[in-house]
Amino acid sequence: MARGNTRQRIQDVALELFAEQGYEKTSLREISERLEVTKAALYYHFKTKEEILISLFRDLTRPIDELIAWAGEQPRTLETKQEILRRYHVALTGAAPLFRFMQENQATVRDLSIGETFKERMVTLTRLIQEPDFAMADRVRCISALFTMHAGMFFMQHVEGDPEEKRDAVLEVAVDLVTRAHQGPARG
Repeated sequence: MARGNTRQRIQDVALELFAEQGYEKTSLREISERLEVTKAALYYHFKTKEEILISLFRDLTRPIDELIAWAGEQPRTLETKQEILRRYHVALTGAAPLFRFMQENQATVRDLSIGETFKERMVTLTRLIQEPDFAMADRVRCISALFTMHAGMFFMQHVEGDPEEKRDAVLEVAVDLVTRAHQGPARG
């Protein structure tokens, strides 16, 4: 469902067009035509495609930044780490169109500043769900939990089944990986 204000409508339409024909092949003119507004009206909000993309990235990743801030204030317990995964799952679901864009436009993302900040977020999240004294296999489990959630967004769409059931299964596997890591031999 399209969001209300003009700025959000521009972001939504731009992301649709980026997904349909690729970031590089989409022009501001095409975005303004799809919106049925003048290019001047579009320029009032955004001067470039890059500005639109960066604004989209900021808006859709704000919940992830809020999650990182919240997690940094919590005790480093298994329950906290499970809750981090649950909240990350919700944030990922909300930002699904942007993550699809990132997957399909990796070169563009790499060239823009958003690629670096996304990598930093992932490194921070992996630190928040594991402990420095974990055995290597348990550290891999924790990192794999996050990437299970990412892979679930992209690859589970090709698996038969109810979308909600698939999302729940992805979260269950991610939580299970972190839980298992916390039950490793050093902490048994």
